[in-house]
Amino acid sequence: MKYTADSLGPELDAFLKPLLERAGFDVTYEFESRPNPHPEVENPEIIVRFHGSDVELLLSNRAELLLALEHLSMEALRIPFEDHSLISFDANDYRLLRVEELRMSAIAAAEKVKRTRVPFHFNPMSSRERRVIHLALRDEKDLRSESVGVGPARAVVIIPADMPTPPAPPLPRFGRERGSRGNGHGGARRSDGARREGRQGTGSRPPRGGRGRGPR
Repeated sequence: MKYTADSLGPELDAFLKPLLERAGFDVTYEFESRPNPHPEVENPEIIVRFHGSDVELLLSNRAELLLALEHLSMEALRIPFEDHSLISFDANDYRLLRVEELRMSAIAAAEKVKRTRVPFHFNPMSSRERRVIHLALRDEKDLRSESVGVGPARAVVIIPADMPTPPAPPLPRFGRERGSRGNGHGGARRSDGARREGRQGTGSRPPRGGRGRGPR
């Protein structure tokens, strides 16, 4: 085992504890290692499990803050990118439940593509979550899954096997006037760069659980 509580704990404590204290979060964490029910998808050597009254804040908006803490910790400890999947931050078994949700979404989307022969674009998600989709569909003969797009907009598309890969959905351009007025739809002014980096829906709503986010 490459990472253990003894080898990782002191460095992680030195980074996380003051960060959580300054942020005022009422959470604690512990290190644990236990078998994963989906080892083909994610099989971490160590889990940093959070508890406390503010756990729901970490898990809001698809665990955006929890995943940000995980990413910042990996960078602060200089964990090689290829080892990031060996260390997992979790709370209330969010990661296990999310994997199952993504697997079910992949199966539902695949059935829709088989029926309609129309490519299905998931919303952007992290490389870990995209991998769940790809693995869930690895035995399909009539279709395939691919990742398209770049950076935070990278997403999975499911395609009939005999069809070429479609381009990633275009990014929208928001009008300058709308972005600068506090009209109840975002309020804050967007920079030109932020407008260019906006994301457009795909025209077909994903099945429940198909939405995800995360940088790559």
